[in-house]
Amino acid sequence: MTRKKVGYFEGTDSTLLTNLVLDGYDTVPVSNGSDKHGLGITRINHQNRHDLLVGYLHKVTAQEEDELQVQDVFHICRTYDIPLLLEIPTQLHEHARALIPDAPSVVEFLDPADTLARPREILA
Repeated sequence: MTRKKVGYFEGTDSTLLTNLVLDGYDTVPVSNGSDKHGLGITRINHQNRHDLLVGYLHKVTAQEEDELQVQDVFHICRTYDIPLLLEIPTQLHEHARALIPDAPSVVEFLDPADTLARPREILA
């Protein structure tokens, strides 16, 4: 049986990643293109599809001149139906929605208190 794969952006909480590994999931670094942290997110395809992506809002937002834009990340998530969990404190969710109002349904804002429970729900 193939293990489920969680792609994580640089800076993702190590306790979350450790718990996911102990739950039997693979964790794989993904890059926003600027940080060169792992596999460039635009290189995700059907053959190397991830089951979940996790990270912080600032890892998917970009300056206008950056090669990768938030819409590129969203395109990958929609195309391959990959949930993206962005860790944002609940009190900032409304502000985040205003910043990226066209986030697709596969994108969820996740309060830090839920960073382990929600991924486990999705991956189960």
